[in-house]
Amino acid sequence: MARLTVPRWRAADRAPAGRVTTVEVFFDVVFVFTLTQLTHILEADLSLTGFGRVLLLFAILWWMFDGYVWLPNHVPPRLPAQKLLLFVAMAGFLIAAVGMPRAFAGTGVVFGIGYLVVIIVHLILFTQADVGKGLRRLAPYNLAAALLVLAGGFAGGAAQYVCWVAAFALQMVVPYLVPRRSWVSVVWSFRIAPEHFVERHGLLVIIALGESVVVIGMGVDVAHLSAGMLAMVVLALALPGALWWTYFTDTPAAEAVLRAAEPGSRARLALRLGFAHIPALLGVMVAAAGVHGAVAHPGSPASWQSALALAGGVVMFLAGIVWVRRSLHTLPIGGRLVTAAAVLATMPIGTAVNAGLQLTAVVAVLVAMLVVDRRHHAQATAAEAAG
Repeated sequence: MARLTVPRWRAADRAPAGRVTTVEVFFDVVFVFTLTQLTHILEADLSLTGFGRVLLLFAILWWMFDGYVWLPNHVPPRLPAQKLLLFVAMAGFLIAAVGMPRAFAGTGVVFGIGYLVVIIVHLILFTQADVGKGLRRLAPYNLAAALLVLAGGFAGGAAQYVCWVAAFALQMVVPYLVPRRSWVSVVWSFRIAPEHFVERHGLLVIIALGESVVVIGMGVDVAHLSAGMLAMVVLALALPGALWWTYFTDTPAAEAVLRAAEPGSRARLALRLGFAHIPALLGVMVAAAGVHGAVAHPGSPASWQSALALAGGVVMFLAGIVWVRRSLHTLPIGGRLVTAAAVLATMPIGTAVNAGLQLTAVVAVLVAMLVVDRRHHAQATAAEAAG
């Protein structure tokens, strides 16, 4: 009797995920272009409506990006076919990014097509994983959401908002309301490699922060350079640098908690960790929009929208850090909350004095927080040594 042969690429390597591969890093670089597009959208419309659109687009995109973080924990991209499929998914994200600037004004279909490609490739690759029931529960939610996004692009107007909000809810809200028939009931059986999971999110944050610097630098008016503007350029680097330091202060503790958790608890914690990156990465984008205004007009008072973007973006980033700490029960959150309040208090400086001074104040607050952190760490280390 003829024996059924399995295509070679389907003979997936079942070895656990190790370090993040270079093709995954490439994938993240392409995805960050969508964040760059969102920053440009926000810069062009610093209003509640503009922020709402950015939030909706990012929430839809993030769910699937994080799906590609979970994927290599089951299907590490080691075979050529797997890598090629990841390039197809990159093309999907790129198409979606191209359609984003006018997604609510005519190119929603382009965004929807790119998003559908991303989801189809994700499901194809997940057929190589040993998740069984998990894939059967996950696929209907993701495919239905993609079709809603595409339908909204065709519909336009108010119907587009309805379809896209429904797509977001279908993936990230409805499964918690009907857990017995959703992916929530089986996600705890998914495999998570702590080192890979934490490293992959960290690399994305680094790329996003670096891209924010590029966006800010590209906006400098080189025809009218001044000493004040150059000082703002340096501060424009200091801010994401401080955010980088803030984020990576926590990664060793997060990795240790995930490593110590049982497999089911680890998947639950990993899901929370992924959600916590939504405010963190949104914060990077929003802060970059605010910094752009400060660099362009350092000696002029900022509009309240620009001042709020600068302070609010940093506060959102800190909110993501607080979310991680609360979810993983790692480090105290009091210092981060005090810092967030102090950053918000810089808004009157920007609107009443000038944007450059507000940026200086925000960087100073973050540096003060990091100095206090360092002192507390040194004291704790000394106490442990003495004990």
